[in-house]
This record gives sequence, C-alpha cells and structure tokens, in this order.
Amino acid sequence: MSTRLACVVFDAVEPRSVARFWAELLGWAVTVERRGAVDVAAPDPDGPDVALTFLPARRPKTALNRLHLDLSSRSLDHQQLQIDRALALGARRVDIGQGAVPWTVLADPEGNEFCVLEPREQYVDTGAVAAIVLDTRDPLRLADFWSAAVGWPLTHENPRYAGLRSATGQGPWLEFLWRPDAPTKCGRLHLDLVAFPADDPAAEAERLRAAGAMPVAPGGFGAGAPPANDPAVVLTDPETNEFCLLRTTID
Repeated sequence: MSTRLACVVFDAVEPRSVARFWAELLGWAVTVERRGAVDVAAPDPDGPDVALTFLPARRPKTALNRLHLDLSSRSLDHQQLQIDRALALGARRVDIGQGAVPWTVLADPEGNEFCVLEPREQYVDTGAVAAIVLDTRDPLRLADFWSAAVGWPLTHENPRYAGLRSATGQGPWLEFLWRPDAPTKCGRLHLDLVAFPADDPAAEAERLRAAGAMPVAPGGFGAGAPPANDPAVVLTDPETNEFCLLRTTID
C-alpha cells in the first residue's frame, strides 16, 4: 500500500492572485475554486498528476521556504523566455546564496522561491515542473521516508542528493538536497497526500506513522492551517516538514 502525492500546497495571503501567477507561468489552468482555495493543474488529462493548491494564509511569508519548485527548460533560449515571462508576471530575482550557477532563482509575487533550470536531459519529459525540491540535512533518510509514503522508487542517491520518480515516468521528480542550514520548518509550501480509493485512510495514516511520521498538535500546522473540520490528518515527516493526508480524493 502507499498514498498518492496529490498536490503541492501554497499558503498565500492572496490565493487567487498567486494561483493565477502560477497558472499563467506554467501554462496550466485553474480547475477548482472552493472555500477560498484554488487548484491549478496541467490541462492535459494524460499529463502530470501533481497539482498546485493555494490556501488562505494567516500571516505573510517571513523566512526561506524549505520546499520549492524547479521549472524545466528545453534550451538556453527557452530558459531565458521562462525567466522573462516570470518577471513580467510579477516575479523577482532573489539571492539565497546560490552564487554563480546556471539556473536562475526567482520568487513569486508573495516571495516563494523557485528555480528556472538550464536544460537538463533528466527533465526532458517532466512537463513544466521539473522537480519538487526539499532542502534537508539528511537526503537519504528523507528520501527513504517519502519513497515509502508515495510509492515512488529511489533512483538517484548520494550523501548530498536523492531523487524519486513515479514508476510511470510521468510528472515531476521529488528531490532532496543537502543543505546544512536547512530551515526547521517547510515554510509556506507543503505536500498533500491522498489514499487510494480502495485503501483505508486511517490505516494509511498508521502506516505513515510506522514509517517515521509524527502527528501535529491541533493548531500547530503552518501559516495556512486547515480548519478543525477539514477532512485531513496532519503529520510531519522525520525532519518535521508538515504534510496532510487527505481523507477524500481531490475533486
């Protein structure tokens, strides 16, 4: 058994505005608006199965996110076009200590960091989002947990990097990068998982706890905490990154 990685969740002061930014940047579409939340997904039904969800935040962003997105490019010209488009939509360049690197670090209109990568063969078939990236002090430990959580095999590993990819070969990578000063909280982004229809969500929550997840105390979840009646179990991974296990599928 395993749960499915359903979406990357952004806590945002203006969810609709940030959702529009990401939809236009990625060439995706707003698919659902509900109770202040907005979902954005690839328009191709055969495309990547990981969506973006934007929820109302209780407070503005104040620190570096531990989780960010890497965007793919097909060529150096396409990379520059992606950068120019992002800036025109309201992004800005940011310095997070990256130094002289071939990728460009930007922030969306609410300050959430993301990277526009130079062309890499590894990401030629991912679609617009090349990877979902978590900064970590222990890439292998975290990759082992998330491999068990989402059922994706570990395909690349060394002391500074580990990568997972769906066995279908579709959609983004889930990557773990060694960063000795990684924040202790994931910030304004987190992951949502969902149980498969034939599986019991309570049993899946117990399986995740056995793999190393820990429950979050009521009221202790991030900037955009789900309401008390939200059909989700809130947990943390072994490095205290919060995530939600949804009790029902995303509609």
